[in-house]
Amino acid sequence: MAGSRPLRVGSHLEKVLAAGTFAVTAEVTPDASASPNRTRAQARALRGHVDAVNVTDSPRAMVKISSLAASAILLQEGVEPVMQMVTRDRNRIALQADILGAHALGVRNIVAMSGDDPRLGNEPDAVPVYEWTTEQFLAAAKQLRDHGKLAGGEVIDDPPNLFLGATVNPFGAPAEETVVNLRGKVDAGADFVQTQAVFDIEAFEEWMRLVRKEWLHEKTHIVAGVIPLRSAKMAKFLDDKVPGIDIPSAVFERLGAANEVKTEGLHLAVETVDRLRGVEGVRGVHIMAVEWDDAVPKIVSAAGLHPRPS
Repeated sequence: MAGSRPLRVGSHLEKVLAAGTFAVTAEVTPDASASPNRTRAQARALRGHVDAVNVTDSPRAMVKISSLAASAILLQEGVEPVMQMVTRDRNRIALQADILGAHALGVRNIVAMSGDDPRLGNEPDAVPVYEWTTEQFLAAAKQLRDHGKLAGGEVIDDPPNLFLGATVNPFGAPAEETVVNLRGKVDAGADFVQTQAVFDIEAFEEWMRLVRKEWLHEKTHIVAGVIPLRSAKMAKFLDDKVPGIDIPSAVFERLGAANEVKTEGLHLAVETVDRLRGVEGVRGVHIMAVEWDDAVPKIVSAAGLHPRPS
């Protein structure tokens, strides 16, 4: 029957979170190449160590292998993808078409995002789309999933069964504003939310207090971001240039005093994971090991989060 809802069989990530298990996700950034080899290598390095892997969608507005194609490559490697989809490059036709195509290929998780301004990337003259806000995209994806209905009202056969995600930056604006932003995404249909990287645990705990005050932690699965630091230079770049990242002075002091900075960076990441596990309402961590492929297995193992649920 047109628009009939099939028996809902969630993604692995959805099942892990629904079971109350502390989830672990990671991230791959496809390269600017027509070869799948680099993406395959990243997937193999993460296989078995995490529950699912985000596939970025031309981050920083840089041309890369598409998130749809890279997600299919991850599936071939036995890794569950979380396909990021930005509204920057697609109108409502393309967004809905890619949802259908992704599901047809086996993708069961997506993360809706607005995407970085094209002027920041390697095609600064590109025309941005931004027809939908992230919230409008989430609401349309939820309607398509739950009712088999396109945004224009047409009912389709075999609607996609997707676990819908979004992102939130707890410190990209005053805390009250970011909680309002989170609420909007949850109300629109976000089943899970991944945060910007957390370095200041005390500030994050205060933000989570505001989240719990509105019971948003009961309405969505909050997965906190973690970035392992390779060097003091990387830490300074993140602190100076990335909105919403505030690295405490104690972190810089530890990196500066360390004999092996990368080892200390791993220790800091493991400590962050341990502390985040103790924050009420945090259901998992999203480890973003920027250009550091072997960091994720080391962090997951040292944090006592391996093996992952099968």
